[in-house]
Amino acid sequence: MFATEMQTHLQQLHAERALASIEGLSSDSAYMADLDEEIAATRSAYVGAAVTEIASLRAQLSGPQLG
Repeated sequence: MFATEMQTHLQQLHAERALASIEGLSSDSAYMADLDEEIAATRSAYVGAAVTEIASLRAQLSGPQLG
């Protein structure tokens, strides 16, 4: 999955969390804990993917390194 796709998913999770609060689901601790856990995992994966994509692009722009 590309970083942009992960970013979109992360935004959707934040929107879901906001909607859950509006709808009164913030008192459902199990649901909110699962959602917070998924947000944290997705954020971590997004950062890793973004860093990897940046490193790959820099490597492509720099070309092969000799010696």
